[in-house]
Amino acid sequence: MIRAVKSKAFDQVFSLYNHYYLLRRRFRSFTLSGSLDPQVADSYGNLMPMAPNQPVVYFMNHSSWWDGLLLYHAAKQTSRGDHYVMMEERQLRQYAFFRKLGAYSINKESASGVRTSLQYTGELLAAGKRVWIFPQGEILHQEARPIRFRPGIGLVLRRFPQAVAVPVTLCHGMVQHDLPEISMQAGSPVAEDWKAWKSEEIAERLGHVLEQQLDDHRSALIGLGQGSLPDAYPLIRGMRSTSEKYDEARKRVNR
Repeated sequence: MIRAVKSKAFDQVFSLYNHYYLLRRRFRSFTLSGSLDPQVADSYGNLMPMAPNQPVVYFMNHSSWWDGLLLYHAAKQTSRGDHYVMMEERQLRQYAFFRKLGAYSINKESASGVRTSLQYTGELLAAGKRVWIFPQGEILHQEARPIRFRPGIGLVLRRFPQAVAVPVTLCHGMVQHDLPEISMQAGSPVAEDWKAWKSEEIAERLGHVLEQQLDDHRSALIGLGQGSLPDAYPLIRGMRSTSEKYDEARKRVNR
């Protein structure tokens, strides 16, 4: 298993490169609806702001190569927590620099490798870190249904039931502009007595949660006829689309 080796210096440089070069050049907009630091109940049942060291498992649909960079940017811009991402080992070997940003590996082809990765995930959560998991286990089209999760997320929550489980959905699309628009939505935390569930049952339960959220997210965007939700927070100010540049040029000519 390949562990994360975070580097503050590299993170500072890469976050600027990711923000101003990678994302802004390729997307018209990237917005977040909801919060990656949602409120959680205290021992008396009162809702309180999530502490920076609150262990969290974020589970998200995986429908493009960009998803890791998008979640990295969203967490960097809006969350107080210390975030890590579980990444397929072959990909992490190819893009080893992601280790410096908090990526660590899982080898789905090795039972011992999976156990080691899950143990490391538990260590991160026990230390108050936040972990992102793509429980589908591979990149699939965002319209693929049903959403089926592998049991790994169930194993993580059974081993560390104190963690808050937060569903996150990403919708990619081109609507009013010739550049893609990205809409991210963080849902309400899911809390259960995870030790009372089998790993497969947890995976099935959370798969249904994410599928329903993704369907509702998609339907809301279709109803609005745009690429972001009304209450969304802008995470990037993307480059102007071709149509916007053309309209601006026409206005200058017609003056």
